[in-house]
Amino acid sequence: MPHIVFRGINIQQLKNISKPLLEELADICECGTDNFTFELPSSVFVFNGEETEAFPLIEVKWFERGQQIRNLFAQAVTNYLLELGLPEVEVVFTAYSEEAYYINGKHCAE
Repeated sequence: MPHIVFRGINIQQLKNISKPLLEELADICECGTDNFTFELPSSVFVFNGEETEAFPLIEVKWFERGQQIRNLFAQAVTNYLLELGLPEVEVVFTAYSEEAYYINGKHCAE
């Protein structure tokens, strides 16, 4: 955890940035790189009856770490994606509650 879902980029772009981005995010969160999951779902986007390219929207699912860490995290993700030549990047966070997150049947608040 964190689980990061990338939309609006392709697999090669994610491969190119994944290692340095992962290392920077681990430094920001003060945790190991093995805590992260990067996902690139295969989706088709439709607008006005036509297939369209996905908008670069990055969803971060994690346990809340506070505004300062969130700001640094979002800025790091944004910087790497803007370097790919994207005109704009949006990052959204979904915070999980430790009481509502279970691993092998036990919630993480124990």
